[in-house]
Amino acid sequence: MRFLDNCMKTIKGVNRSLGLSQDNLLRKLFRIINYGLELILVRLYHKSSSSFRDTVDLFHSLYYSSPERTWNNTRWMGRRTMRCPLDLWVYQEILYEIQPDIVIETGTNEGGGAHYLASIMDVIGKGRVIGVDIEELDHRADHTRITYIKGSSIDNDIVAKVSKMIEPDHVVLVILDSDHNMPHVLEEMKIYSEFVTRGSYMIVEDSNVNGHPIMPNWGPGPFEAIQKFFKENDSFEVDKSREKFYLSFNPSGYLKKKD
Repeated sequence: MRFLDNCMKTIKGVNRSLGLSQDNLLRKLFRIINYGLELILVRLYHKSSSSFRDTVDLFHSLYYSSPERTWNNTRWMGRRTMRCPLDLWVYQEILYEIQPDIVIETGTNEGGGAHYLASIMDVIGKGRVIGVDIEELDHRADHTRITYIKGSSIDNDIVAKVSKMIEPDHVVLVILDSDHNMPHVLEEMKIYSEFVTRGSYMIVEDSNVNGHPIMPNWGPGPFEAIQKFFKENDSFEVDKSREKFYLSFNPSGYLKKKD
């Protein structure tokens, strides 16, 4: 009884210090317990049922197959990024963590993604974006941190131009988002992996095509290029922690260069 009396006194003291009634405290405890049970059930479901993965893949397919509503209508400060916002959030986490001096982006298109990266760099206070694309669009995003280069990302002259913009002490991150056919992506990976500094990333975008899980009839693409790349290169590892939001357009595409 004395133990219970002491517990009640302690609870009342907590109530007073937090400004809570006993009923409020009990409701809070109930919500905590309820949330904990729900979390346990979800994790058990995740581990024991293939339908969890099916649910994620179904939403992925729904999201990707509705471009005018979703990824093709995702804007940063008024400009289309044409990316999944969950991946964009991960990008800013990576930028803040590694503080790159240079981000090389192939397939820069309208420059919306480059503009997003440059805006994050403004907040960080450092960094430049080198955008490479075979087209030079009139309405492309303009920013003092962005330099555009017109040409194929695997052309020797273009690679030489990119190389001249990188200093020996620069921290370099690479984002590959141009032609999504396996031979081209693999060649890009071989070339631009050499620019990536240790501890930084080479991000291979749209590895979700060819059935991973969307567009199963695409043919060998970025995902297959990643698989082949690892047969010839052991200096990178897949950082699955960057897919923490379940939905990512870049499955197995966050490649971190080993220290």
